[in-house]
Order: sequence, then structure tokens, then C-alpha cells
Amino acid sequence: MTVSTDVTETGRIAADLHRLLPGWLARQRWFGGKDRAAPDVEPVLVETLCADGPRLLLVVVRTEHDEWYQLLVGERPDVPADLADAVIGPSGPSLLYEATGDPELMGRLLALIAAGEPSGPVEFHRVSGADIPAGLPAAVLTAEQSNTSIAFGGRMMLKVLRHVVPGPNAEVEMLTALRRAGGVPSAAPLGWVGTSASAPGGGITLGILQEFVPNRGDGWAAAVEAARACVVGECESVAPLGGFAEEAHGLGRAAARVHAALAGQLETRELGPAEVDELVAVLTGRLEAAVDQVPALLPFARQLRAVHQDLGEVAKRGHAPLLVQRIHGDLHLGQTLRGEDGWVVIDFEGEPGQPEEERRRLQPALRDIASMLRSFDYAAHHALAAVLGVPPGDQSPQNLHGTRLARRASAWAVHNRRAFCDGYTAAGGTDPRSQPVLLRAFEADKAVYEAVYEAHNRPEWLSIPMAAVRRLAGRQRSAG
Repeated sequence: MTVSTDVTETGRIAADLHRLLPGWLARQRWFGGKDRAAPDVEPVLVETLCADGPRLLLVVVRTEHDEWYQLLVGERPDVPADLADAVIGPSGPSLLYEATGDPELMGRLLALIAAGEPSGPVEFHRVSGADIPAGLPAAVLTAEQSNTSIAFGGRMMLKVLRHVVPGPNAEVEMLTALRRAGGVPSAAPLGWVGTSASAPGGGITLGILQEFVPNRGDGWAAAVEAARACVVGECESVAPLGGFAEEAHGLGRAAARVHAALAGQLETRELGPAEVDELVAVLTGRLEAAVDQVPALLPFARQLRAVHQDLGEVAKRGHAPLLVQRIHGDLHLGQTLRGEDGWVVIDFEGEPGQPEEERRRLQPALRDIASMLRSFDYAAHHALAAVLGVPPGDQSPQNLHGTRLARRASAWAVHNRRAFCDGYTAAGGTDPRSQPVLLRAFEADKAVYEAVYEAHNRPEWLSIPMAAVRRLAGRQRSAG
């Protein structure tokens, strides 16, 4: 364990955290081991960042399953009433508490990033030329699931990473590349926090500070509302520019610009025949693992394996090579914000649960596109569920009225998927529909991933990805 120079105080706090954290950690929404018993927790880094007034400590712990988590811990003799739910437990004469909801301590943390200086094993990086004003009010946001975000006066956003991993951070790399490219619809990075190479883990990214994007909400909420309006007949039709199509077109343009910038700033290359075979093997391996976890996938496994084989055949004999590059990795409607000048893409950390090495792997841009197309399908299902007054996965229409509404929801999804592809193509991207075999394979892979997620977390929603699996597995094999 690494501790700050205040050995006595920090050692006492570290010992108390070792005792207090197992039960507390297991209750946090961002903890990944909720299906296991309270973990044994070892503090591997306890660093005092601020000691004058309320103490602020940066803590990294490692669980018995070799998962690493970050906490920002405050210490006060008495905790304000609005932080009572954040209390971890007593330590000596004081209380330890989760400090992301403490505006005073978060303001001090922001000042450290603005200074861009190391604090022992913790390093603060400020992007050259970044404007980081001091004294802005801090407010923790409640919508995050896997991380915690703190807004500073509507100007900046600090993403505090919770489940952290050693090594280079994919999101920092891509945000920096997008900033170099310029004019890309993303939130510019202003700085980040990490540990030094000599610290436990050999260098871990702990937080990312970005500009705050003034917005009218995210793409998910806007799409679900638009789909609901069409399902109940409040929009004229699903004709061009009706029922969210104009926005879907803009989302496609934004995605194409992001892909072009990443391709221009970071590595790209063509996959050779052996690498195509490896890609097919990875897709099939993911399918086999999913079938073991979700028996409902078994009747479609043979057809889905054929989908993967089609991808391999077309990629190796096609007229155009299969290009790979850095991609968003988890692109869906909830990862977009409707800014003042169009759509902005956010959260480049990649698919939850994937190791950092996998998030940094070069991938076909079609993976991102397939993920967004699946998101339109989800939005339509959610809208239909709201209209029918049933859970999102329980939408089997029982009468002619229900069947008619389901058809409207499906038409909305199809229309906006087309609009997204049109926008992507108009902004200079390769038309995704010109590679139907590859797109089908990646969309099927995403649907299988969704089936595993829903089976483990929201089994009542499993029918949503299973409908897509049934559709994608049921098509005729392409002749190439």
C-alpha cells in the first residue's frame, strides 16, 4: 500500500477503510460484483490530496477478485445532513464519507487539476491551453451507472472513474485525438487525473475533465418520445423528416465525423485473411459463451454461426478490404446530446465489462453503426411499452389495436435506421447498407450481447434482443 507523507493519519484511515469498505462497497451502484458476497478489500493507494480543513483522500482498492475501484473519501468531525447517506463509517474522532457530493472538496480537486502538478503518486494533467476557471459551484449528477460525474457551474464535467484498470486509457486517447482533429462533435478534454508509473498498478487513469456541453437532453429520451408520438398517431406519418428522421440523419452525420477524425488521427489498417478468420472466431466464441448463459439463444446458434461465416467469406473475397480503426465502442442514443449546433457524441470509454485492451483494439466502424441501429430498435420497443402500459419486454399484442401499434413502432425504427445511414453517408462515411453481410453480422453480435445483459439484469426485457436475433438469424444467407 502507498500512503501519503502523513503516515500516522493515513495509516489509521487505511486500516479503517480495510474494515469498513467491504459492506459499503457492495451497496454501491457502480460496484460490479453485486452477485457475490461482500468482497475482501485491500487499500492499495491512500493519498491525502487536501489536509487543511476537511481532508480529501484519493483511495484505490483492490478486491479479492483483482478488481480495482477508486473512491474519493472525505473526513470531517461531523458530516453535513445532505451528505449523511454518503457516510462510510467512523475513523478515530471523525467520520469518513464518499466525497463526490461535497462541493467544497470537489472544488479543491478541480483546483489541483487546473494547477497540473503531481501530488505524490497522483498526477494531475491539464491540457495545454485549456480554460479551467476556479470557484465554480460543484454538483454531483445522479444519472451515471458505472462512473460518477460532477458538474462545475455548467462549464465543465469531471468523470470520476470507479472500476479502474492499469495502463493507457482508451477514452483519454480518443478524446485527445478528437481535439487534435478539431471541429468534431464531442466534448473537448480539459485535463485528467492518474497515478504515476511507480504507483500500484503502474499508472491508472482515475478521472477525466471535459467541457460541459449545453444541451436539450440526450438522444435516447428524444427518440423514445418521438417514437411514442408516432405510435399513438400524433405525428403525421413516418414520412421523410417526420417522427425523428431529421434528428436521426443528424446523428448519422455526427457519427461519420467522429469516425473520420479517429481514422485521421489514430491507427487504421486493413485486415488480412488470417485476421479475418480470427475475427470470425471471436464472434463465434462470444456466441458460444452467450448460448451457455442464455438457453433461448440455442435454437438460433446454427444460423448465427452461418452469419459469421458469411462475414469471413465476404471480407476475404470482397472488392473492398475490411478496414479497422479506433471506434467509440458503445455507441447508442444515450451516448449523444442534442447541443446548440447539432448532436454531440460523448462517453468514449467503450463497452461496459470489456477489458481495457479490448476497448483499444482496432475495429470496423460498422460495429458502432450496428450498435446505434440496435438502439433505435430499443427506443421503439420502449415507446410501444409506454403506450400499451406494460413493461418494455412484455409487448405481445393481444388484439388488432395492439398489432397496429406494434407495426407503427416497427415502422418508426426502420425509418430512422435508414435516416441514420443516410446521414452517415452524406457526411462522407461509407454507406453501411453497401456492406449488408458485415452489418448483419455485427448487428447480430450486438443483439447476442444484449440478450446476455438482459438475461442477467432485466430478464423481463429479454424478448427485445431476442426479436432481433430471430430476425437476423432468419434471413437467407447472402450469395456474397
